[in-house]
Amino acid sequence: NIPIEILYTVVPMLMVVVLFYYTARDEAYLVDTSKQADVTVNVVGKQWSWDFNYVEDDVHEVGTQAILTGEPGAEETIIRDVGEDSLRGRIYLPVNERVEFVLTSRDVIHSFWVPAFLQKMDMIPGRVNRFQVVPTQEGQFKGKCAELCGAYHSQMLFNVKVVSRSE
Repeated sequence: NIPIEILYTVVPMLMVVVLFYYTARDEAYLVDTSKQADVTVNVVGKQWSWDFNYVEDDVHEVGTQAILTGEPGAEETIIRDVGEDSLRGRIYLPVNERVEFVLTSRDVIHSFWVPAFLQKMDMIPGRVNRFQVVPTQEGQFKGKCAELCGAYHSQMLFNVKVVSRSE
């Protein structure tokens, strides 16, 4: 007979090993950036806004902090000073094309999160993180910082607009 103490030790250890294996396998798949991206966007997190740099097009957009008033739609103030058609405070992505986000932080830890993309990744000063997505639906989606980064963390918002390539 196997002593019960050994059974109580071996079974949980095997469960941990199995869970670790599947977690490591799935995480490697989710953050795989070995495929060629159609669009590369360097995202720079900074207190308390975002810069978006479209690498292939050599376009650089400086973000502005959202002004939250407590009123519905306050997130739109991200583009308040430059007009509705401006790129500022908004990422434009082509539908059905592979997009690689290259994430860096200028000051403190931030976390780039677009809930509709089902992906969130931390941005740590001195480190470059990457992930890829293929947006399959046109529309506008909200993004935000998901890491408490200071006094105005809640105002670190941006919008993602997925459009056709021609648009």
